[in-house]
Amino acid sequence: MTTTRTLSEGQRAYEAKRAAKAGMSLDKWLATKERDRLAEEKAKAKAVEPPKPAKPPGFFSRLLERAQRPLGS
Repeated sequence: MTTTRTLSEGQRAYEAKRAAKAGMSLDKWLATKERDRLAEEKAKAKAVEPPKPAKPPGFFSRLLERAQRPLGS
């Protein structure tokens, strides 16, 4: 973990209860929570990324398009 928060006594007791209920140690529980939080942030960042701009048409696409246009006008 790159960032370690200091928990107050109440927070620590609450997290210890949740860890015991899940059958984990407090350290393992906090590590799991941190990993889940980072994965969620990564997923949000990925969802926010703007889509890549559309590629311009290739040589054959342009050629076929020109072939479909009427002559003259």
